[in-house]
Amino acid sequence: MVARINSYELAYRMQTTAAEVVEVDKEDEKTKELYGLNNKLTADFGRKCLITRRLLEKGVRFIQLYSGGGHIEDTWDGHTDCINNHKLHAGETDQPIAALMTDLKRTGLWDETLLIWGGEFGRTPTSEGVGKPGRDHNPYGFSIWLSGAGVKGGQAIGATDELGFRAVEDPCHISDLHATILDLMGLDHTRLTFFYQGLNQRLTGVRGKVIEKVKA
Repeated sequence: MVARINSYELAYRMQTTAAEVVEVDKEDEKTKELYGLNNKLTADFGRKCLITRRLLEKGVRFIQLYSGGGHIEDTWDGHTDCINNHKLHAGETDQPIAALMTDLKRTGLWDETLLIWGGEFGRTPTSEGVGKPGRDHNPYGFSIWLSGAGVKGGQAIGATDELGFRAVEDPCHISDLHATILDLMGLDHTRLTFFYQGLNQRLTGVRGKVIEKVKA
């Protein structure tokens, strides 16, 4: 019972403290326009990105944003019509992301903020059948981008085959990505171990190496 009460009290304190941060109407019109709050297409994700900047200014150390929601076409899961699906969601997020990056540079937060954009898989280079413009899941070749603190920008690391199906040039395992993120945060993933079931386990599993090309 005590734990339940503490949980509710924590939730209350978080919500009352956050009220000022999420009040984006106090931002000037130039900033609202930068994030696309005046455009129905970009307003929702733009608000999330603007709140992200305000949270960072308050010292919040980890922020996770979601693009999409619901089921299939409400997300990036383009089984029905991949081209129109991605066109829609890219349109929703492109300007707000650019605005956040611009704002972080303006406020001086860029050099201490690591931005990571990605999902859990890509899409196949082929449709799901004749007359079906959707694409299936593809875990063998997809991209994730990083920018900000410690990242060397302006480069693409690796490439897929001629079909765009499988990573064949400088392929990176998800554990490599995790190791790199930890390294950019100043943490050595090989030292973050814990003994479990007779083995020294770690956050990156039994593999993972830092992708040195990512680092500035």
